[in-house]
Amino acid sequence: MEAVRLHRTIGVRVGHVQIGGGAPVAVQSMTMTDTVDAAATAQQCIELAEAGSELVRITVNVPEAAAAVPEIKRRMLDAGCRAPLIGDFHYNGHQLLTRYPDCAAALDKYRINPGNVGTGTRRDERFTTICQVAGDHDKPVRIGVNGGSLNQDLVTSKMQENTDRALGRTSEEILNECMVISAVESTALALESGLRKDQIIISCKVSRPADLISIYRDLASKTEQPLHLGLTEAGMGMKGLVWSSAAMGILLNEGIGDTIRVSLTPKPRGDRREEVYAACEILQALGLRSFAPSVTACPGCGRTTSSTFQELAERTQEYIRERMPVWKQQHEGVETLTLAVMGCVVNGPGESKAANIGISLPGTGEAPNCPVYVDGEHVTTMRGTYDELAEGFRTLLEDYVASHYPARTE
Repeated sequence: MEAVRLHRTIGVRVGHVQIGGGAPVAVQSMTMTDTVDAAATAQQCIELAEAGSELVRITVNVPEAAAAVPEIKRRMLDAGCRAPLIGDFHYNGHQLLTRYPDCAAALDKYRINPGNVGTGTRRDERFTTICQVAGDHDKPVRIGVNGGSLNQDLVTSKMQENTDRALGRTSEEILNECMVISAVESTALALESGLRKDQIIISCKVSRPADLISIYRDLASKTEQPLHLGLTEAGMGMKGLVWSSAAMGILLNEGIGDTIRVSLTPKPRGDRREEVYAACEILQALGLRSFAPSVTACPGCGRTTSSTFQELAERTQEYIRERMPVWKQQHEGVETLTLAVMGCVVNGPGESKAANIGISLPGTGEAPNCPVYVDGEHVTTMRGTYDELAEGFRTLLEDYVASHYPARTE
């Protein structure tokens, strides 16, 4: 285990957030607005940050987008949003960062994909240019290798070597090796270009969990740099959540990964914040971070023919998300609060007693009583309509937060 934890010895400052160096694993996300629309992009940055994203990345792909970056940053700061702003560059980052110095200055970090900066000597020249701009502005970079845009010269060379030497390696094994080689060699080039070790974060992102696990285990043994972790295209809904959790849960539990993103494909007109909530839940499930009060809820069975417990659990979760931006500014430690919304007498009282606040709703054939427990003690029994139960439970929640978590003084 010690070998795979070596990458944590270096810390990189991104704005006010430290990545690696023993710092807690950080959550980040990316906007899906047109960056040229500074108002819409800034608003989404603010929403993602309020949802728990500690760093926010935006696409910087055209001159108009680069020109909009300073305004986006100003709007975020004017709204009190201090989340570091990251610029995502492909193909023309060397041009945009040199031609738009205000953009270079406003961003807190640059993301470079070494497979998309050019080929041959032009690749090294353009990559070096971006690193030099980062050095001039004292900004960190993420060297982000992607399976879908890997350096084809390197892949061709390794494939040919496999054939010439009859190594018998699969194409997947070769591609995974090339990912790590590209990251390590690009890091060496960045250092040669004048960047310090505490300015470089690395990622090697692919779309299949087994490959991600293999690549990051190898990468973690070959570098001390902080690592950004995530599937590059996790997918939609259930599939994206499960695949991301399976891959990142294993790696994080091994101590691999210093900042994460869950790259979910949202539904049309869907909520981009879902990927932030997912990342926070992964870290909270592993006991690595606490971001918001957790709600334990009954899965339902033949004893729970009423949907009341489901509706109450859902509304409670939504209420917590709405209130967390205020709670975390006003109360220290509120993110550690635990709640339980249970559906029958089998596990209801036990789970309710184990939570800070728990309610056990009646199952089929049970008396229409809802015992409520606070820190293991039965404090009241609720009755009434669903709306009355929801209102009463929210009141208990607000009273508990106000009385049990000290007011922040800063």
